[in-house]
Amino acid sequence: MTAIYLASASPRRRELLEQIGVEYRLIHAAIDETPRPAEAPAELVQRLALAKARAGLAVKGHVDPLPVLGADTLVVLDDRVLGKPADAAAADAMLAALSGRSHEVLSAVALVDAGRERQALSASRVWFRDITPAERAAYWASGEPADKAGGYAIQGLGALFVARLEGSYSGVMGLPLFETARLLQEFDIHPLAPGAA
Repeated sequence: MTAIYLASASPRRRELLEQIGVEYRLIHAAIDETPRPAEAPAELVQRLALAKARAGLAVKGHVDPLPVLGADTLVVLDDRVLGKPADAAAADAMLAALSGRSHEVLSAVALVDAGRERQALSASRVWFRDITPAERAAYWASGEPADKAGGYAIQGLGALFVARLEGSYSGVMGLPLFETARLLQEFDIHPLAPGAA
């Protein structure tokens, strides 16, 4: 039985919800993702996750009581947000900057219905080994980095660069499952309950 609406186009978030047995329906929720002046990355990621959930709620109206889940993920290096690379040169620059050092991945999740709004933030730290120019070029040629924040996917070939991770693997993928499950429980949705799957 469908438990929530998912206001996200990310296939990774769909996979992660399916991993924990949460049935969902997709809903399109377009928002303006432009950062505000002097907005800290943690504030930005939480605002965007909540805005997506609210937009999804507005789209479906109040005819359906299912809550709406919104999420957002940012890769942050030296307080600078690394978005999705526009082209090969941008991807190469991002991976060169991440090479041989650590960065932060912030993933926020929000769950809303007509009467409640809840959200949570996951912060993880990822260490990359040194990445050669040839490896960066080959990685771009694989097609994987094109639509990924920070220009890499930890669940794909990008895992070859990860020397160490502190925090949430699923959060780095795009949906922190510990925090998501906690929010779902607040809305009386329990993936491990008998008959839930």
